[in-house]
Amino acid sequence: MATGKRPGAVRKNKKGPSVGTGGHGRKKLEGKGPTPKAEDRVYHKAHRAKQLAEKSAAKRGGTPRRGRSRVAEELVTGRNSVLEALRTQIPAKTLYMATRLDVDDRVRETLKLAAEQGVPVLETSKPELDRMTDDAVHQGLALQIPPYDYPDAVDLVTETVQRAERGHIRQAPLFVALDGITDPRNLGAIVRSVSAFSGHGVLVPERRSVGMTASAWKTSAGAAARVPVARATNLTAALKEMKAQGVFVVGLDGDGDMSLPDLSLATEPLCIVVGSEGKGLSRLVRETCDAIVSIPIDSAMESLNASMAVGISLYEVSRRRSA
Repeated sequence: MATGKRPGAVRKNKKGPSVGTGGHGRKKLEGKGPTPKAEDRVYHKAHRAKQLAEKSAAKRGGTPRRGRSRVAEELVTGRNSVLEALRTQIPAKTLYMATRLDVDDRVRETLKLAAEQGVPVLETSKPELDRMTDDAVHQGLALQIPPYDYPDAVDLVTETVQRAERGHIRQAPLFVALDGITDPRNLGAIVRSVSAFSGHGVLVPERRSVGMTASAWKTSAGAAARVPVARATNLTAALKEMKAQGVFVVGLDGDGDMSLPDLSLATEPLCIVVGSEGKGLSRLVRETCDAIVSIPIDSAMESLNASMAVGISLYEVSRRRSA
């Protein structure tokens, strides 16, 4: 049958073949509508994740954020790491514990600290915990921490300088700025050193830089709760603004113009800038610095780890300020 048009389906019955209509009127085919979101399908693992987040938010008096981030935020995993995080009072939103978990002394102390700090404890299946932690070794425990609330770098500097001028700070303002540091353990160690030597803040660029991750929190050993980590949209511009407010900017580099023991600016308002171990200070940041300082080391050693270099520099500054 060649009519030039597609005839549609053909069915056979007692009266012979006839062209199918596809259904009209009450018999027409009805679509099921758009596919429900994964979190709205009760059989989907995302639905379980949504329920957990809502329970957590209800206990905390908040509202879960939309999207996967409400469960896939930074997670500290493993019994030792979770316990250490709670011991150092890392701000935590929820403690996830696998069902039918073998309880040992670490788990008991973890649950005790969570109760004392008001951290909700939610039981979840091991497969769900595997998914939430991207199959990390969690040993049945995972601690969810909220995104870090970064103050603005310039605002932090301005506030600190004003407090110093009013006599609310005993020592001159002291900051550390990171240029191209991407290892969160370096950040955590630097925050710890800044806290140990009475610094007032750490500055990090907004792009291509490390942030306050779970690993950074852990390495800081609780110091991140005392020392603010501020974020600068443009580090070079932030350093120039610091200089305009009377803060001297000193860069650390192996090819410095002066040696650290000769740094006469130690007693002044100061910002120490450290670059990555491989690339060092970027060109624009280097040109912005008031001075480039090197740490005297054995010639056989090519360079120091960024956090170690900062710790040594802060010690020297602190020694000079207390002399």
